[in-house]
Order: sequence, then structure tokens, then C-alpha cells
Amino acid sequence: MTLSDHIGRRIKLHDLHVLMAVVQAGTMGKAAERLNITQPAISRSIAELERLLGVRLLDRHRRGVEPTEFGRALVDGGAAAFDDLQRAVKNIEFLADPAGGSVRIGCNPFLTATFVSAVIDRLSRRYPRIIVDIATADADILRRDLRQRDVDFLIARKFGPVADDQLVFETLYDDAFVVVAGANSPWVRRRKMALVDLVNEPWTLPRPETALGTVFLEAFRSSGLSYPRTVVFAGQADQLRVNLVATGRFLTMFSTSILRFPSERAKLRVLPVRLPLPPAPVGIVTLANRTLSPVARLVIEHARAVAKPLAKHRA
Repeated sequence: MTLSDHIGRRIKLHDLHVLMAVVQAGTMGKAAERLNITQPAISRSIAELERLLGVRLLDRHRRGVEPTEFGRALVDGGAAAFDDLQRAVKNIEFLADPAGGSVRIGCNPFLTATFVSAVIDRLSRRYPRIIVDIATADADILRRDLRQRDVDFLIARKFGPVADDQLVFETLYDDAFVVVAGANSPWVRRRKMALVDLVNEPWTLPRPETALGTVFLEAFRSSGLSYPRTVVFAGQADQLRVNLVATGRFLTMFSTSILRFPSERAKLRVLPVRLPLPPAPVGIVTLANRTLSPVARLVIEHARAVAKPLAKHRA
């Protein structure tokens, strides 16, 4: 038996869980509160791990603690170990009851309200007892949650190449961008127009420095224009943009798939404006070398089925 095997068999999951909680909390006191144990018990667990491994795992400072390079390596390995255990439990639950189980999906709010809701509707009709937990946030937070294994996978748009070799992207469908007005907007009656005709109208858009905003900024720049006079910067609040545009007073840009979902189609109209933008793929983002649970794989199968007609009818 190697030394690493010997140590691996002696490390207690409880002590490893305590270390992970301390690193996440930043102080032993906060970790003790979260775990509902005493601070001396926290110290004993950390001391036992450091004695067993023969290295310092935490550096103490006035504001609390932070992991050493050894501590970070152990925390990263611990996250993978606990993820494997959690997945094993999910596999057992699925084997005991294939119609049950749970999955946690990360997604931005607007895809959640459109594409993902259609996926869940399809899934729940066949598997009504599967529990789906949706985590909504911006792209950076979602990718962090995936790396930390707080979600099983993401459903997201891809802007440019995936720079992180930890992440794997599977395209479900390509989404083009269009200029959108409310159904009662006076612009709807125009058959011909260009982006330059609309630049001085009231717009609601993300800020130009955001991931989606940079895409829209490129559309205006490619047309020789500056970012338009934006009355409302909506950020991730896509539903707010829908509601404002539906009044007929605002313009915005959306992906074409929004118009394939009945909840939004009646409120909006696509204007005949040609945008110099490539399509944005929407797909599944998974963590490389991480085996998904049977329930997660089942949800992905339903996502592929819902996406199939969207992939066939590109704008």
C-alpha cells in the first residue's frame, strides 16, 4: 500500500468537510456557526488533517484564514470527492425509483423563462416526480457554480470560443439576433428600415460592457454607429425588456428563439433590420471529466428534443 493510499484511508470525511466549510466561510467562527459545532471542534479537525498530511493547510491572519497551496489542493480534491458521493447517492435513488430523483441546472433568467421552461414542461409530463432546481445568475457566476459543482450543468449562450478547458459546450441550436418592437409600435408598419433609422429612438439594452452588451455594441459599430441612447439599462432583466418593449415605446434586440415561445410572441414584432451579427449558439455546458447523474442525462435528452425544431428553423 502506498503512502497516499494509507493517508487516503485515514482521512475522515467529516474533517475534510470542516476544512471546506472553513475555506468557504473565511473564518473558523463563521464555519462553526454554519456547521452548528464548536470552534474548538473546528480547530481539532484542521489540526488532525495537518498532522496526518504533515503540511500547513491554513494561513491565519487578522481577518480570518485562507488556504495555503496545500489546503487549496485538498479542498479541490474534497469538492470532487463529495461530488462523487452525492452523484452515487443520486444514482442509487434513480435505480431505486427511475421516475424520481433531482437535478440542479444553471441558466440565465431569460432562457429559464423560455427554452428551459419548455424543457421542464416536457420532462414533467413524463416524469412528474423528478425535482428540478434552477439557479439563475449571470454567466460568470454560473460558470463558477459549475466549477464548484454547485450545479449539474448549465444551459447557456456561447459568445466566442470557450476559453476554459474545464468546460465542455454542446450546441443545441443557433440563435440569431433581431431588432424587436412592441406589437403596437409605429415602427411595425414600416417595411424597410436600417439600424441608422432607429438609433435615436428610446432603447432598453444591457450595458455595453456586459457579455451580451458587447455583442449588440458590435452590431452598431459595424453599421458605423455608436451605442444608442439607452433609456433603460436592463442587464440580466430580460423580462423587464420584454415588458418595456411591449408598451410600444421602446426598442431592443433579442434572439429569434424568443418568438417561438407563445408567452412572448404575442407581445413582440421583429423589425426588418439586417444585423451584421453571427448566430449565438445555445447549448449545454458541462464540467470536463465529470460523470453526470442519470437524472441530469435524462434532462439533457429532453433539452435536445425541445431544441431540435429550433435547430431546423434558423432565422
